[in-house]
Parts: sequence; structure tokens; C-alpha cells
Amino acid sequence: MPAPRLPHEFAGPLSTERLTLRLMTLDDVDDIHAYQSLDEVCRYLTFAPRSREVVAEKVAQHSTATTLARDGDYWQLAIERVDHPGRVIGDLFFTIKRAENATGEIGWTQHPDFAGNGYITEAATAVLDIAFGTIGLHRVVADLDPRNDSSAALCRRLGMREEAHFVEDLWSKGEWADTAIYALLAREWPRT
Repeated sequence: MPAPRLPHEFAGPLSTERLTLRLMTLDDVDDIHAYQSLDEVCRYLTFAPRSREVVAEKVAQHSTATTLARDGDYWQLAIERVDHPGRVIGDLFFTIKRAENATGEIGWTQHPDFAGNGYITEAATAVLDIAFGTIGLHRVVADLDPRNDSSAALCRRLGMREEAHFVEDLWSKGEWADTAIYALLAREWPRT
């Protein structure tokens, strides 16, 4: 098995037709807090709505996560529209889940005002191009709450298949929750 090409530094910003993906900065705290403080956004996430202070701490941490080299290394990228630079509409998470097995994991969050426009699909496609094409990963997974119909539909649009549905495997927010696992192999990614 060919090893993934790690370490890989985020060289960003990463541009798509309508978006720019870049590292977060402290200037983004208010935009990110605007959606990470909403019950409807956090409903299917592992964290409850966040205060501005917690968002600022997380952004400070995420802004220094630039290199993927080993298990657990990640990028938490701010997503902004090219026609509205400086306004964060969501974020995209990508991590090396198991370097030994050339596996990554992807996830996303978006302000509900921008849902339904294909922005997260566009952002995820750009990162998957890097994951499979540049880094040479074999597999990328998405781990989500199966009640999150929008994220499940996005996984299917990306060509991911549901591989598992674990029942009450996660203690989250004071209750047991299910987990769905979606996955995609490099040979299934049409752009590699």
C-alpha cells in the first residue's frame, strides 16, 4: 500500500468557483459564533451552542492547526463566499484519522441562512480533491448523527455510501445517540 504524502501543510487559501477556504482568524469569531450559538445548528453536533468566549478559544486553537502529519492532525477551515470576502458562512473540518491506513475524516458546519445553495458540497469537494489527489489517502469517512438528513444527503451527493449505523454508541448532551458512518474510497472519487 502506498503511504500517504504526509506531512502536508495547508497552503491556502483554497479557491473554488464561489468560495474561499482558509485558516480561521480571530477576526472570524463573531461570524462563527453567529451560527455555533444556534440550537438548530448544534442539534446534531457533539457540542451544545457555544458562547462567544468558547468560540474565540476554539478559533485561536484552530488557527494554528496547519499541518497534517499524524493521526489526529486536522484543519478547521473557514468558508467564505468570493462575492462577500471576510464573512464566514461555515466551516469544514478535515483530519487524518489513521495515517497507517491512509484514512481521513471530513465534517462541516454552516450558518442556516446559507443552506441549500451547495456551498458545503463545493467546499467538501475541494478538500476531497486534496485528500485523494494531493495527499494520496485511500479512504475518507464522515461520522454523523443519522437524524441529520441534510448531512446524510450531502454525503450521498459526494458519492459516499452509508457503511454503518451504530445504535446508542455515543453519550452526548446527556443522552445516548446513534452514529452513522459514510465513506468513500480514492478509486471512487471521480477527480483522481
